[in-house]
Amino acid sequence: MIDRMQQLSRKQLDCLHDASMDILVNTGICFNSERVSRLCKKHGITTDGEKVFFNENEIRTALETIPSQFTIKARNPEKDVIIGEENYIFLPTAGAPNVVMPSGKQRLATMEDFRTCCKLVQTSQQLDMGGYLMVQPNDIQLETAHLDMLAAYIILCDKPIFGASNSGKAALDSIKMAGMIWGKEEKIKDAPILLCGTNPMSPLQYSQEQSDVIMEMAQWRQPVAITCMVLAGSTGPISLPGLLALQNAEILAGMALTQLINPGTPIIYGSTSAPMDMKTMIGAVGAPETTLIASATAQIARYYKVPCRIGGMLTDAHCTDAQAMAEATLLLSTAVRDGANFILHAAGQMGSYISMGFEKWIIDEEVCAMVRRLFTPMEITKATIDVDTIKTVGVGGEYLTHPRTFEQFRNLYQPGLFNRKAHKKWVDSGSNSIFETSSQALKKRLDDYQAPPMDPDLKKEIQNYLTMQKK
Repeated sequence: MIDRMQQLSRKQLDCLHDASMDILVNTGICFNSERVSRLCKKHGITTDGEKVFFNENEIRTALETIPSQFTIKARNPEKDVIIGEENYIFLPTAGAPNVVMPSGKQRLATMEDFRTCCKLVQTSQQLDMGGYLMVQPNDIQLETAHLDMLAAYIILCDKPIFGASNSGKAALDSIKMAGMIWGKEEKIKDAPILLCGTNPMSPLQYSQEQSDVIMEMAQWRQPVAITCMVLAGSTGPISLPGLLALQNAEILAGMALTQLINPGTPIIYGSTSAPMDMKTMIGAVGAPETTLIASATAQIARYYKVPCRIGGMLTDAHCTDAQAMAEATLLLSTAVRDGANFILHAAGQMGSYISMGFEKWIIDEEVCAMVRRLFTPMEITKATIDVDTIKTVGVGGEYLTHPRTFEQFRNLYQPGLFNRKAHKKWVDSGSNSIFETSSQALKKRLDDYQAPPMDPDLKKEIQNYLTMQKK
Protein backbone atom coordinates (compact mmCIF):
# COMPACT_ATOMS: atom_id res chain seq x y z
CA MET A 1 0.00 0.00 0.00
CA ILE A 2 1.29 3.45 -0.92
CA ASP A 3 0.68 6.13 1.72
CA ARG A 4 2.38 9.40 0.85
CA MET A 5 1.76 10.96 4.27
CA GLN A 6 4.99 10.39 6.18
CA GLN A 7 4.72 7.62 8.73
CA LEU A 8 7.41 8.04 11.35
CA SER A 9 9.46 4.91 11.97
CA ARG A 10 10.18 3.58 15.45
CA LYS A 11 13.78 4.73 14.99
CA GLN A 12 12.64 8.28 14.17
CA LEU A 13 10.24 8.37 17.13
CA ASP A 14 13.00 7.12 19.43
CA CYS A 15 15.26 9.87 18.06
CA LEU A 16 12.67 12.56 18.88
CA HIS A 17 12.15 11.11 22.36
CA ASP A 18 15.89 11.01 23.06
CA ALA A 19 16.28 14.64 21.94
CA SER A 20 13.43 15.70 24.24
CA MET A 21 15.00 13.86 27.16
CA ASP A 22 18.32 15.56 26.47
CA ILE A 23 16.47 18.91 26.71
CA LEU A 24 14.65 17.96 29.93
CA VAL A 25 17.74 16.54 31.66
CA ASN A 26 20.23 19.24 30.69
CA THR A 27 18.21 22.41 30.05
CA GLY A 28 15.13 21.76 32.15
CA ILE A 29 11.73 23.41 32.15
CA CYS A 30 10.46 26.27 34.28
CA PHE A 31 6.99 26.00 35.86
CA ASN A 32 7.21 29.47 37.46
CA SER A 33 5.67 27.97 40.59
CA GLU A 34 7.11 27.39 44.05
CA ARG A 35 4.37 24.80 44.65
CA VAL A 36 5.60 22.75 41.70
CA SER A 37 9.23 23.05 42.79
CA ARG A 38 8.39 21.87 46.32
CA LEU A 39 6.40 18.94 44.97
CA CYS A 40 9.21 17.88 42.64
CA LYS A 41 11.81 18.11 45.43
CA LYS A 42 9.56 15.97 47.61
CA HIS A 43 9.66 13.27 44.92
CA GLY A 44 13.43 13.48 44.51
CA ILE A 45 13.34 15.25 41.16
CA THR A 46 16.21 17.64 40.42
CA THR A 47 15.28 21.33 40.66
CA ASP A 48 17.03 24.68 40.42
CA GLY A 49 14.74 27.36 41.78
CA GLU A 50 11.56 27.06 39.71
CA LYS A 51 13.30 25.00 37.00
CA VAL A 52 12.75 21.24 36.98
CA PHE A 53 14.92 18.55 35.37
CA PHE A 54 13.07 15.28 34.65
CA ASN A 55 15.07 12.17 33.79
CA GLU A 56 14.14 9.15 31.66
CA ASN A 57 12.95 7.02 34.57
CA GLU A 58 10.71 9.80 35.94
CA ILE A 59 9.08 10.35 32.54
CA ARG A 60 8.61 6.60 31.93
CA THR A 61 7.08 6.16 35.40
CA ALA A 62 4.56 8.93 34.65
CA LEU A 63 3.64 7.46 31.26
CA GLU A 64 2.83 4.10 32.86
CA THR A 65 -0.09 5.57 34.83
CA ILE A 66 -1.75 7.68 32.11
CA PRO A 67 -4.84 5.94 30.67
CA SER A 68 -4.96 5.36 26.91
CA GLN A 69 -8.64 6.31 26.88
CA PHE A 70 -11.26 7.68 29.26
CA THR A 71 -14.93 8.70 29.34
CA ILE A 72 -16.22 12.17 30.20
CA LYS A 73 -19.70 12.21 31.70
CA ALA A 74 -22.36 14.56 30.36
CA ARG A 75 -25.43 16.01 32.04
CA ASN A 76 -27.36 13.85 29.60
CA PRO A 77 -25.84 10.34 30.01
CA GLU A 78 -26.63 9.55 26.37
CA LYS A 79 -24.05 12.19 25.40
CA ASP A 80 -21.08 10.89 27.38
CA VAL A 81 -17.94 10.80 25.21
CA ILE A 82 -14.99 8.41 25.03
CA ILE A 83 -11.61 9.99 24.26
CA GLY A 84 -8.62 7.91 23.20
CA GLU A 85 -7.54 4.87 21.18
CA GLU A 86 -9.95 4.51 18.22
CA ASN A 87 -12.42 7.12 19.50
CA TYR A 88 -12.47 10.80 18.53
CA ILE A 89 -14.68 13.80 19.20
CA PHE A 90 -15.20 17.22 17.61
CA LEU A 91 -15.43 20.53 19.49
CA PRO A 92 -16.15 24.00 18.06
CA THR A 93 -13.90 27.03 17.87
CA ALA A 94 -12.53 28.69 20.99
CA GLY A 95 -10.98 31.97 22.05
CA ALA A 96 -11.92 34.28 19.17
CA PRO A 97 -12.46 37.88 20.33
CA ASN A 98 -14.18 38.82 17.04
CA VAL A 99 -17.13 37.59 15.01
CA VAL A 100 -17.09 37.83 11.20
CA MET A 101 -20.35 39.20 9.81
CA PRO A 102 -21.81 38.18 6.42
CA SER A 103 -20.34 41.37 4.92
CA GLY A 104 -16.84 40.16 5.86
CA LYS A 105 -16.38 42.86 8.48
CA GLN A 106 -15.49 41.97 12.05
CA ARG A 107 -17.19 43.03 15.26
CA LEU A 108 -16.36 42.34 18.89
CA ALA A 109 -17.82 39.10 20.26
CA THR A 110 -20.49 39.38 22.97
CA MET A 111 -22.05 37.15 25.61
CA GLU A 112 -25.03 36.72 23.30
CA ASP A 113 -22.64 35.26 20.72
CA PHE A 114 -21.47 32.79 23.35
CA ARG A 115 -25.07 31.76 24.00
CA THR A 116 -25.50 31.24 20.25
CA CYS A 117 -22.48 28.92 20.36
CA CYS A 118 -24.12 26.94 23.18
CA LYS A 119 -27.29 26.53 21.14
CA LEU A 120 -25.35 25.41 18.07
CA VAL A 121 -23.42 22.81 20.08
CA GLN A 122 -26.65 21.50 21.59
CA THR A 123 -28.36 21.15 18.19
CA SER A 124 -25.32 19.77 16.36
CA GLN A 125 -25.14 16.22 15.01
CA GLN A 126 -21.35 16.54 14.68
CA LEU A 127 -20.05 18.45 17.72
CA ASP A 128 -19.71 16.27 20.80
CA MET A 129 -18.63 18.78 23.43
CA GLY A 130 -18.33 22.50 24.11
CA GLY A 131 -17.92 24.96 26.95
CA TYR A 132 -15.63 27.76 28.06
CA LEU A 133 -14.49 30.51 25.68
CA MET A 134 -16.13 29.34 22.46
CA VAL A 135 -15.92 33.07 21.79
CA GLN A 136 -14.34 35.70 24.02
CA PRO A 137 -17.14 38.07 25.08
CA ASN A 138 -16.11 41.70 25.30
CA ASP A 139 -19.23 42.97 27.10
CA ILE A 140 -18.82 41.19 30.45
CA GLN A 141 -16.31 41.61 33.27
CA LEU A 142 -13.08 39.81 32.41
CA GLU A 143 -12.32 38.56 35.94
CA THR A 144 -15.60 36.64 36.22
CA ALA A 145 -16.32 35.97 32.54
CA HIS A 146 -15.58 32.27 32.93
CA LEU A 147 -18.41 31.99 35.46
CA ASP A 148 -20.94 33.54 33.08
CA MET A 149 -19.82 31.29 30.23
CA LEU A 150 -19.84 28.06 32.25
CA ALA A 151 -23.26 28.78 33.75
CA ALA A 152 -24.69 29.57 30.30
CA TYR A 153 -23.22 26.41 28.79
CA ILE A 154 -24.42 24.09 31.57
CA ILE A 155 -27.95 25.51 31.35
CA LEU A 156 -28.23 25.73 27.54
CA CYS A 157 -26.42 22.49 26.65
CA ASP A 158 -26.36 18.99 28.14
CA LYS A 159 -23.20 17.72 26.43
CA PRO A 160 -19.82 17.29 28.23
CA ILE A 161 -18.07 20.39 29.54
CA PHE A 162 -14.81 21.98 28.41
CA GLY A 163 -13.83 23.93 31.51
CA ALA A 164 -12.12 27.27 32.11
CA SER A 165 -8.34 27.23 32.18
CA ASN A 166 -7.18 30.84 32.54
CA SER A 167 -6.16 30.23 36.16
CA GLY A 168 -6.23 27.61 38.88
CA LYS A 169 -9.17 29.43 40.47
CA ALA A 170 -11.11 29.29 37.18
CA ALA A 171 -10.36 25.57 36.86
CA LEU A 172 -11.64 25.00 40.42
CA ASP A 173 -14.80 27.01 39.65
CA SER A 174 -15.30 24.78 36.60
CA ILE A 175 -14.92 21.61 38.67
CA LYS A 176 -17.33 22.80 41.34
CA MET A 177 -19.98 24.01 38.89
CA ALA A 178 -19.78 20.80 36.90
CA GLY A 179 -19.85 18.81 40.14
CA MET A 180 -23.24 20.29 41.02
CA ILE A 181 -24.75 18.17 38.25
CA TRP A 182 -23.87 15.00 40.21
CA GLY A 183 -24.83 16.35 43.60
CA LYS A 184 -21.96 15.48 45.91
CA GLU A 185 -18.48 16.98 45.77
CA GLU A 186 -16.81 13.73 46.81
CA LYS A 187 -18.15 12.07 43.64
CA ILE A 188 -16.11 14.37 41.41
CA LYS A 189 -13.00 12.17 41.67
CA ASP A 190 -14.97 9.04 40.72
CA ALA A 191 -14.97 9.84 37.01
CA PRO A 192 -14.11 12.70 34.61
CA ILE A 193 -16.91 15.27 34.55
CA LEU A 194 -15.11 17.95 32.53
CA LEU A 195 -11.84 18.64 30.76
CA CYS A 196 -9.58 21.69 30.84
CA GLY A 197 -6.83 22.73 28.47
CA THR A 198 -3.46 24.13 29.44
CA ASN A 199 -0.72 25.59 27.27
CA PRO A 200 3.05 25.71 27.79
CA MET A 201 4.61 29.12 27.24
CA SER A 202 7.28 28.15 24.72
CA PRO A 203 10.15 27.81 24.87
CA LEU A 204 10.42 25.49 27.88
CA GLN A 205 8.20 27.11 30.47
CA TYR A 206 4.68 27.23 31.88
CA SER A 207 3.15 30.36 33.33
CA GLN A 208 2.25 30.19 37.01
CA GLU A 209 -1.44 30.32 36.03
CA GLN A 210 -1.11 27.29 33.74
CA SER A 211 0.90 25.38 36.36
CA ASP A 212 -1.93 26.10 38.82
CA VAL A 213 -4.48 24.73 36.33
CA ILE A 214 -2.51 21.48 36.02
CA MET A 215 -2.25 21.12 39.80
CA GLU A 216 -5.92 21.89 40.42
CA MET A 217 -7.19 19.51 37.75
CA ALA A 218 -4.87 16.69 38.81
CA GLN A 219 -5.85 17.04 42.47
CA TRP A 220 -9.45 16.37 41.43
CA ARG A 221 -8.34 13.68 38.94
CA GLN A 222 -9.93 15.54 36.04
CA PRO A 223 -8.50 15.35 32.47
CA VAL A 224 -6.05 17.94 31.17
CA ALA A 225 -5.26 18.60 27.50
CA ILE A 226 -1.66 19.86 27.43
CA THR A 227 -1.35 21.68 24.12
CA CYS A 228 1.67 23.44 22.65
CA MET A 229 1.54 26.20 20.10
CA VAL A 230 5.19 26.52 19.19
CA LEU A 231 5.75 28.96 16.32
CA ALA A 232 8.57 27.72 14.08
CA GLY A 233 11.18 30.46 13.80
CA SER A 234 9.77 32.47 16.71
CA THR A 235 9.10 30.55 19.94
CA GLY A 236 10.70 27.39 18.60
CA PRO A 237 13.22 26.12 16.03
CA ILE A 238 12.56 26.79 12.35
CA SER A 239 13.38 23.10 11.76
CA LEU A 240 10.22 21.00 12.11
CA PRO A 241 12.06 18.05 13.74
CA GLY A 242 13.58 20.50 16.23
CA LEU A 243 10.15 22.00 16.89
CA LEU A 244 8.71 18.53 17.53
CA ALA A 245 11.49 17.72 20.02
CA LEU A 246 10.97 21.01 21.89
CA GLN A 247 7.19 20.59 21.89
CA ASN A 248 7.54 17.01 23.10
CA ALA A 249 9.79 18.05 26.01
CA GLU A 250 7.24 20.66 27.13
CA ILE A 251 4.32 18.25 26.98
CA LEU A 252 6.18 15.38 28.67
CA ALA A 253 7.08 17.69 31.56
CA GLY A 254 3.44 18.71 32.04
CA MET A 255 2.31 15.09 31.85
CA ALA A 256 4.88 14.06 34.45
CA LEU A 257 3.69 16.81 36.80
CA THR A 258 0.08 15.59 36.67
CA GLN A 259 1.11 12.06 37.62
CA LEU A 260 3.20 13.30 40.56
CA ILE A 261 0.07 14.96 41.91
CA ASN A 262 -2.39 12.16 41.21
CA PRO A 263 -1.30 9.06 39.28
CA GLY A 264 -3.89 7.99 36.73
CA THR A 265 -5.09 11.52 35.94
CA PRO A 266 -6.19 11.43 32.27
CA ILE A 267 -4.03 13.47 29.91
CA ILE A 268 -4.33 14.51 26.27
CA TYR A 269 -1.13 15.16 24.30
CA GLY A 270 -1.81 18.18 22.11
CA SER A 271 -0.43 20.56 19.52
CA THR A 272 -1.55 23.48 17.42
CA SER A 273 2.04 24.37 16.54
CA ALA A 274 2.58 26.19 13.26
CA PRO A 275 5.21 28.10 11.30
CA MET A 276 5.65 31.82 11.85
CA ASP A 277 5.06 33.66 8.59
CA MET A 278 8.15 35.84 8.36
CA LYS A 279 6.42 38.43 6.15
CA THR A 280 3.34 39.00 8.30
CA MET A 281 4.64 37.76 11.70
CA ILE A 282 1.51 35.68 12.33
CA GLY A 283 1.20 32.01 13.16
CA ALA A 284 0.28 30.49 9.80
CA VAL A 285 -2.23 27.88 10.99
CA GLY A 286 -3.38 27.26 7.40
CA ALA A 287 0.12 26.37 6.19
CA PRO A 288 0.89 22.82 5.02
CA GLU A 289 3.61 22.66 7.70
CA THR A 290 0.87 22.95 10.34
CA THR A 291 -0.70 19.81 8.93
CA LEU A 292 2.69 18.05 8.86
CA ILE A 293 3.23 18.95 12.53
CA ALA A 294 -0.27 17.73 13.36
CA SER A 295 0.35 14.39 11.64
CA ALA A 296 3.64 13.90 13.49
CA THR A 297 2.06 14.92 16.81
CA ALA A 298 -0.65 12.28 16.48
CA GLN A 299 2.02 9.66 15.78
CA ILE A 300 4.10 10.73 18.79
CA ALA A 301 1.01 10.50 21.03
CA ARG A 302 0.43 6.94 19.79
CA TYR A 303 4.10 6.18 20.54
CA TYR A 304 3.40 7.09 24.18
CA LYS A 305 -0.05 5.38 24.12
CA VAL A 306 -1.91 8.53 25.22
CA PRO A 307 -4.87 10.39 23.64
CA CYS A 308 -4.08 13.22 21.23
CA ARG A 309 -5.45 16.70 20.57
CA ILE A 310 -5.04 18.41 17.20
CA GLY A 311 -6.58 21.57 15.74
CA GLY A 312 -9.57 21.16 13.43
CA MET A 313 -10.90 23.47 10.73
CA LEU A 314 -8.11 26.04 11.12
CA THR A 315 -7.51 28.75 8.54
CA ASP A 316 -5.74 32.06 8.10
CA ALA A 317 -8.58 33.38 5.90
CA HIS A 318 -10.72 36.27 7.14
CA CYS A 319 -13.91 35.26 5.36
CA THR A 320 -15.70 32.05 4.46
CA ASP A 321 -14.11 31.49 1.07
CA ALA A 322 -12.23 28.83 -0.88
CA GLN A 323 -9.01 29.49 1.06
CA ALA A 324 -10.80 28.96 4.36
CA MET A 325 -12.29 25.64 3.32
CA ALA A 326 -9.18 24.30 1.57
CA GLU A 327 -6.84 24.99 4.51
CA ALA A 328 -9.31 23.81 7.10
CA THR A 329 -10.38 20.59 5.39
CA LEU A 330 -6.77 19.54 4.80
CA LEU A 331 -5.95 19.82 8.51
CA LEU A 332 -9.17 18.25 9.83
CA SER A 333 -9.02 15.24 7.51
CA THR A 334 -5.35 14.66 8.35
CA ALA A 335 -6.03 14.93 12.09
CA VAL A 336 -8.74 12.28 11.97
CA ARG A 337 -6.82 10.09 9.54
CA ASP A 338 -3.68 10.02 11.67
CA GLY A 339 -5.47 9.21 14.92
CA ALA A 340 -6.25 12.44 16.81
CA ASN A 341 -8.85 11.90 19.52
CA PHE A 342 -9.80 15.40 20.70
CA ILE A 343 -10.25 17.86 17.85
CA LEU A 344 -10.84 21.43 19.00
CA HIS A 345 -11.68 24.22 16.53
CA ALA A 346 -13.59 21.74 14.36
CA ALA A 347 -16.14 24.44 13.48
CA GLY A 348 -16.12 28.19 13.05
CA GLN A 349 -12.49 29.27 13.45
CA MET A 350 -11.08 31.96 11.14
CA GLY A 351 -8.24 34.48 10.79
CA SER A 352 -5.52 32.58 12.70
CA TYR A 353 -7.68 32.45 15.87
CA ILE A 354 -8.54 36.16 15.84
CA SER A 355 -12.11 35.61 14.66
CA MET A 356 -14.90 33.11 14.12
CA GLY A 357 -17.87 32.97 11.77
CA PHE A 358 -21.25 31.34 12.40
CA GLU A 359 -21.81 30.63 8.70
CA LYS A 360 -18.42 28.91 8.50
CA TRP A 361 -19.38 26.96 11.63
CA ILE A 362 -22.37 25.48 9.78
CA ILE A 363 -20.29 24.62 6.69
CA ASP A 364 -17.55 23.12 8.87
CA GLU A 365 -20.10 20.78 10.43
CA GLU A 366 -20.86 19.47 6.94
CA VAL A 367 -17.14 18.81 6.45
CA CYS A 368 -17.03 17.02 9.82
CA ALA A 369 -19.84 14.75 8.67
CA MET A 370 -18.02 13.99 5.41
CA VAL A 371 -14.78 13.25 7.27
CA ARG A 372 -16.60 10.88 9.63
CA ARG A 373 -17.96 9.03 6.61
CA LEU A 374 -14.61 9.08 4.83
CA PHE A 375 -12.90 7.29 7.72
CA THR A 376 -15.65 4.78 8.43
CA PRO A 377 -14.17 1.48 7.21
CA MET A 378 -15.92 -0.62 4.59
CA GLU A 379 -16.92 -4.09 5.72
CA ILE A 380 -15.71 -6.38 2.94
CA THR A 381 -17.29 -9.82 3.16
CA LYS A 382 -19.05 -12.21 0.82
CA ALA A 383 -22.36 -10.74 1.95
CA THR A 384 -21.38 -7.12 1.24
CA ILE A 385 -19.82 -7.99 -2.13
CA ASP A 386 -22.99 -9.92 -3.05
CA VAL A 387 -21.79 -11.67 -6.21
CA ASP A 388 -25.22 -13.25 -6.66
CA THR A 389 -26.77 -9.83 -7.38
CA ILE A 390 -24.02 -9.00 -9.88
CA LYS A 391 -24.63 -12.31 -11.68
CA THR A 392 -28.40 -11.81 -11.61
CA VAL A 393 -28.17 -8.37 -13.24
CA GLY A 394 -25.63 -9.76 -15.68
CA VAL A 395 -24.15 -8.08 -18.74
CA GLY A 396 -25.75 -4.78 -19.74
CA GLY A 397 -28.43 -4.86 -17.02
CA GLU A 398 -29.32 -2.10 -14.55
CA TYR A 399 -29.24 -1.80 -10.78
CA LEU A 400 -31.53 1.21 -10.37
CA THR A 401 -34.69 -0.84 -9.75
CA HIS A 402 -33.02 -3.80 -8.10
CA PRO A 403 -34.32 -4.59 -4.56
CA ARG A 404 -30.79 -4.40 -3.13
CA THR A 405 -30.55 -0.78 -4.29
CA PHE A 406 -33.78 0.09 -2.50
CA GLU A 407 -32.57 -1.68 0.62
CA GLN A 408 -29.18 -0.02 0.80
CA PHE A 409 -29.14 3.35 -0.99
CA ARG A 410 -29.69 5.23 2.28
CA ASN A 411 -26.29 3.96 3.43
CA LEU A 412 -24.67 6.40 0.97
CA TYR A 413 -23.76 9.81 2.36
CA GLN A 414 -26.35 12.53 1.78
CA PRO A 415 -25.18 16.15 2.21
CA GLY A 416 -27.11 18.49 4.44
CA LEU A 417 -25.82 21.68 2.80
CA PHE A 418 -23.73 20.95 -0.27
CA ASN A 419 -25.43 21.14 -3.65
CA ARG A 420 -26.10 18.09 -5.83
CA LYS A 421 -28.93 19.54 -7.90
CA ALA A 422 -28.75 19.87 -11.65
CA HIS A 423 -27.90 23.39 -12.78
CA LYS A 424 -31.46 24.32 -13.78
CA LYS A 425 -32.93 23.11 -10.48
CA TRP A 426 -30.21 24.96 -8.60
CA VAL A 427 -31.08 28.18 -10.50
CA ASP A 428 -34.81 27.63 -9.98
CA SER A 429 -34.27 27.21 -6.23
CA GLY A 430 -32.50 30.58 -5.96
CA SER A 431 -28.91 30.00 -7.21
CA ASN A 432 -27.73 30.07 -3.61
CA SER A 433 -24.02 29.92 -2.81
CA ILE A 434 -22.92 27.65 0.03
CA PHE A 435 -22.57 30.76 2.21
CA GLU A 436 -26.21 31.71 1.58
CA THR A 437 -27.33 28.14 2.21
CA SER A 438 -25.40 28.02 5.48
CA SER A 439 -26.90 31.35 6.55
CA GLN A 440 -30.39 29.94 6.06
CA ALA A 441 -29.47 26.76 7.94
CA LEU A 442 -28.02 28.82 10.79
CA LYS A 443 -31.27 30.75 11.21
CA LYS A 444 -33.32 27.55 11.21
CA ARG A 445 -31.06 25.88 13.78
CA LEU A 446 -31.39 28.80 16.17
CA ASP A 447 -35.14 29.17 15.58
CA ASP A 448 -35.66 25.45 16.31
CA TYR A 449 -33.44 25.38 19.42
CA GLN A 450 -35.03 24.06 22.60
CA ALA A 451 -33.22 24.14 25.93
CA PRO A 452 -32.57 20.67 27.36
CA PRO A 453 -34.56 19.81 30.49
CA MET A 454 -32.91 20.79 33.77
CA ASP A 455 -33.83 20.33 37.41
CA PRO A 456 -34.93 23.78 38.69
CA ASP A 457 -32.96 23.25 41.93
CA LEU A 458 -29.77 22.56 39.94
CA LYS A 459 -30.31 25.67 37.85
CA LYS A 460 -30.83 27.73 41.00
CA GLU A 461 -27.70 26.25 42.63
CA ILE A 462 -25.57 27.16 39.60
CA GLN A 463 -26.97 30.69 39.49
CA ASN A 464 -26.41 31.13 43.24
CA TYR A 465 -22.79 29.98 42.89
CA LEU A 466 -22.34 32.45 40.04
CA THR A 467 -23.68 35.31 42.16
CA MET A 468 -21.66 34.34 45.22
CA GLN A 469 -18.37 34.03 43.33
CA LYS A 470 -18.89 37.34 41.57
CA LYS A 471 -19.26 39.05 44.95
